[in-house]
Amino acid sequence: MSAPPKKSAMGHIRNIGIMAHIDAGKTTVSERLLFISGRQHKIGEVHDGDTTMDWMVQERERGITITSAVTTFNWDVNPKPPVGDAVLPIKGEMHLIDTPGHVDFTIEVSRSLRVLDGAVTVFDGVHGVEPQTETVWRQADRYKVPRIGFINKMDRIGADYWRSLKSMEERFGEHCAPAALPIGTESNHEGIVELVERRAWTWGDPDDPNGYEVGEVPADMVDEVEEARNILLERIAIADDAFAMTWLDTPDAITVNDIHAAIRRAVIANKLVPVLCGAALRNKGIQPLLNAIVLWLPSPDDVPEVDGINPITKQPEHRPHDPKGPLAGLAFKVAMMGDDGRRLVFVRLYSGTLTAGAEILNPGKGIKEKVSRIFMMHANQRDRKDAIGAGNIFGVLGLKHTKTGDTICDPAKPILLEQIDAYEPVISQSIEPETTRDRDKLLETLGKLADEDPTFKWREDSQTGQTIISGMGELHLDVLADRVRREFEVPVRIGKPQVVYRETITASGVEEDIFERHADNDFLFGQVAVRVKPRERGEGNLIEWDFPKDAPKDAPKEPPKEALSAKEKAREGRTVVDSAYPWFTEDLKKQILLGLENQLNSGVLSGDPIQDVLVTVAHVGWREGITKQVGYTIAASGALRKALQAAKPARLAPIANVEVSTPPEYTGDVIGSLNQRRGRIENMEEISPQVSHIKAQVPIERMFGYSTELRSMSQGRASFQMTFSHYDIA
Repeated sequence: MSAPPKKSAMGHIRNIGIMAHIDAGKTTVSERLLFISGRQHKIGEVHDGDTTMDWMVQERERGITITSAVTTFNWDVNPKPPVGDAVLPIKGEMHLIDTPGHVDFTIEVSRSLRVLDGAVTVFDGVHGVEPQTETVWRQADRYKVPRIGFINKMDRIGADYWRSLKSMEERFGEHCAPAALPIGTESNHEGIVELVERRAWTWGDPDDPNGYEVGEVPADMVDEVEEARNILLERIAIADDAFAMTWLDTPDAITVNDIHAAIRRAVIANKLVPVLCGAALRNKGIQPLLNAIVLWLPSPDDVPEVDGINPITKQPEHRPHDPKGPLAGLAFKVAMMGDDGRRLVFVRLYSGTLTAGAEILNPGKGIKEKVSRIFMMHANQRDRKDAIGAGNIFGVLGLKHTKTGDTICDPAKPILLEQIDAYEPVISQSIEPETTRDRDKLLETLGKLADEDPTFKWREDSQTGQTIISGMGELHLDVLADRVRREFEVPVRIGKPQVVYRETITASGVEEDIFERHADNDFLFGQVAVRVKPRERGEGNLIEWDFPKDAPKDAPKEPPKEALSAKEKAREGRTVVDSAYPWFTEDLKKQILLGLENQLNSGVLSGDPIQDVLVTVAHVGWREGITKQVGYTIAASGALRKALQAAKPARLAPIANVEVSTPPEYTGDVIGSLNQRRGRIENMEEISPQVSHIKAQVPIERMFGYSTELRSMSQGRASFQMTFSHYDIA
């Protein structure tokens, strides 16, 4: 076993993520960060299938990132900023997560951003802001993650720094500010000018990442650099009042260190996004990016204390970012790692120090678990540790029941942190083992995959007996099926993809149901009346209670003993919901809710879940002699089923936002194809002479096979992105 880790000052830690649209160059940037920092001695290339961060077979074969990978490396700012009054960080211990860019794996981005303190958003220098970029940007906004931008691929034909920056300003706001300019573009791209310190970085040999020179700004760029630098200073002043006062009163007194410090404050406050540039594949712009991460992005010391609630008292709790504080962390990812396939839980520790062999509390599940081993991660490689303190991201073995979004904490000082939002699947298909003897192994495998991936669901169809898997898209299910075959060695057959439908109603309905049965010595009775009416699309379901003010004349005046639960002595069942209906207790209300929710999960047309319906319980009847209240569950379900059938039910189909990037000469063909698929064109713009963007909304069921058709009509030059938008009447 290795020696306990050396203590690292919290101010040096940078928990960062790399996020972007697919093919913007995230993994290429990550590989250069690892090589230039000295973490690895060979640059992995996506096109060669030998990257460190994309370690899965499926990732290397497809050339895309599927699962987020964690690694750690160090970087000292070089060249160091001149000494000044402002205290600047110059050393960084980086904990990096490389996230996927494909929308099918967006949960990987969401749960990574939940535990990160900062992020680098990578943009394609030709396309600027792309559909998935907007998605991950909104996710970062939700978790208030400070970020910097990096416009990549400045060496590509059609690359334009200012056009890309303008697309950021239009989509995200004018707090996006230039922090570097490219020296040349396309085939003439030589390096960048760093605006804060007015330094030119040039790389001679594109195959030598460290073969750079730092010098004066090229003479033909001096005016452009000063103009861009003034834009940067203006936007810093808008974001930071202290800097604005100095800049307006004594602009000549502002030092380089003052600018760096002001950028850092504004970035941490989420009021500024400085934008760098480069060409990662040609090893240009990475050192300035590393410097910016250390200088501008926050450490755990710079972000607010983590908030939660006490699971016992239900009162707010807070935890400082302190290795000596009470233990508190969030499990943000589960993975079956390595040849042994052991269950590894990835944790961000906010407070305290976790040691191997420690007992922790999972307050959400109310259970205690024991940590067997702790690892610092380098993609799929593990470095065993005895203890790890707050501020770190690492892997843990031994947590058998802890899942994505669960809190781990000190059993003596419990806290429950905010969960991680999941996404509902929109596409399903059948999966069956090739031989019946593999059925049990298949079900076990699907359980493991669902444990890893909250957006993956599986079930057995009660009508056909088939096993149905559901996910975020065709690629998502294709990758999972491939893992079942190769990683878990279960030969399977896959059915055709089908979309996941919903049901709703288009009118109002009122119905009542009475259930009555004598069974042995039990008398089961239930009488429930409900009203239903449609809600606006996307509002979800709502259950209300609306009884007549006057109770029936024969109603009992006190809660009958038969109406009370087995917890009567603890008085939990004596809580009466409505004083005019003394038999209507909390326990009886739970029975009725159970029946209503069961029916809402199984529609009246094809058994699909109901959504966007207001259900009002209008009456609950009572009879003497009731011994069990399960009759109310049955009556509530029956009444709701009748009301839904009377309210003109309709089927809802999932609608997707589709964005196509295509050379302008194929725009007409693309629009025609989307129209044939019942798409509604919403916008079209030419973002450059080489690329046009087309936005549309299309039923997901009409998008199967579209990737093949698009490649054919554009000779492989067009691409598209599809994200779930909403459900609407089919």
